[in-house]
Amino acid sequence: MHLQIWTDLAAHNYGPMNHAFAALDTAGQSMVEEEIRHVLTRINRGRADTLSVPSEYLEVVITPR
Repeated sequence: MHLQIWTDLAAHNYGPMNHAFAALDTAGQSMVEEEIRHVLTRINRGRADTLSVPSEYLEVVITPR
């Protein structure tokens, strides 16, 4: 679930990803989203229910309620 929350948030609120998703059709959006989830799963340092990935510039903590 944490990956879905992150990809939804980034696709709708982070400018570069928002523009990239807007330029793709539904199949392209699904393909990019799946690739992002694959990468995040590979580099996730958190537990199964969290997302913690290395970053040099920014740390973001999102707690869905």
